[in-house]
Amino acid sequence: MFDKVAVVGKADVVFALRALGIKVFSPESVEEAKKVMESLKKENFALCFLEEDLFEPLKEDRERLREKFCPVVVGFSDYREVTDYLEKKMREIAIKATGSDSLVKRRGEDETR
Repeated sequence: MFDKVAVVGKADVVFALRALGIKVFSPESVEEAKKVMESLKKENFALCFLEEDLFEPLKEDRERLREKFCPVVVGFSDYREVTDYLEKKMREIAIKATGSDSLVKRRGEDETR
């Protein structure tokens, strides 16, 4: 049964999530992150939140995980470094799933992050 949630990211960002019962991984390098992703494949994780810094370098690993039903890998951005990469990815996913990007909220030009 898929019943676990994992978060992979910088220790100072994800450490507090351990209090919620979430399995936290804080790899120091992309190579360590690849090992973590491999271990997620073997365990019964339903969902994996992956920090944006690791999202692109682990693209091949994410693609391999897509072959399985679980875990679903979702990116998140660090509150200190907001970029548009994940917004673009979510828009692509929404278009692929629904045929429209109307589900993804667009930021206004004068809106601050």
